[in-house]
This record gives sequence, C-alpha cells and structure tokens, in this order.
Amino acid sequence: MLLASDLLAEELFAPHGYRVPRVKVSVGYASTGLRSSAIGQCWSRKSAEDDTNHIFISPSLGTAYEVIDTLTHELVHAVDDCEHRHGKAFRKIALAIGLQGPMRSASAGPALKTRLESLLAKLPPYPHGRLKAVHRRPASVPPPKAECEACGYKVTVPRRFLHLGPPICPMHETPMRELGDWG
Repeated sequence: MLLASDLLAEELFAPHGYRVPRVKVSVGYASTGLRSSAIGQCWSRKSAEDDTNHIFISPSLGTAYEVIDTLTHELVHAVDDCEHRHGKAFRKIALAIGLQGPMRSASAGPALKTRLESLLAKLPPYPHGRLKAVHRRPASVPPPKAECEACGYKVTVPRRFLHLGPPICPMHETPMRELGDWG
C-alpha cells in the first residue's frame, strides 16, 4: 500500500535534494492534548527507541486535504529531525517545497495546494472520520487573595496554604476576608 509520507518524500522533497527519514504517522493529539490548537506534531527520532520520527495528525481534521497539508508541514520537521523548530533551517525547506505563511502554521501555497490535491488521487481514501473535539486552552483561574476590610491591604495566597485559612492583616492584626476561589 502506498503511504502518503512515502509519496510526499518522493514527489515533493527528493526533487529539492531533501531526504525524508523513516517516519511513523499516527492519528492522535499533540502532546498538549486539547489544550492547544496544534493539529500536527513531529517527534524527533532521538526521542524514540526505534530511531524513527513519529508524527501525530489531529483527529479533528476532517478532510484528506487538511491531513496531507498538515503531514507535509510535519515532514519538514522530520527532514530537519526537529532540530530548528520553525527557524531558518525549517523555513528554507518549507519554502523550497511550497509551504507559505507564518512558519508555525505554514501550509501549502497555491501551487503546492494543486500538487497535493493531485497526489491525493494516488492514495487510498483517508480512513478516519473527523473527531468533533474542541481545542481550547483551559480558562485561567485567578489565584485566591485575601483583603483586610479595614485598610484594603490585599495579598495573594498560594493554594498550598489555603488550608490554613485567611492570613492576618499586619497592620490591624485581624483575619483578612477571602477573595476568589478558596475551594
């Protein structure tokens, strides 16, 4: 069976002199899970016992085109063995094969998009349906505070000390009022 990573290596990377190393591609969330908007992630072969780059493509992508576009971006990381993140070396490879835009979210430019769409015809249908999960960062919860009702003096109370109760105002020597989530 023809693999998308092999086809992209042969059709997009090799003509520009880039060798795509051995990769394993899986559908799964990035290491940050649903807390980030990452739709793809490449792990360096140095991180793997099998000396292979591992690429994860988000199951929230719904079309074969979205997947192959994301896979192309992640293969650039594999070529670079995740050495330079989205820096100059990444940019050089990405631009050479036709990715464009900010490098952290680089995707196919018009010419590469046409090429990727034609390459999809050589591949079997994408075997996954879109997973309807919402990517979101956890809401930031402000830290608990305490306030002296007499003078308005406020302090932030570390969560590990909440079990001790509210602090004492240094000026009035009275217990301060709890503010925020002391749960």
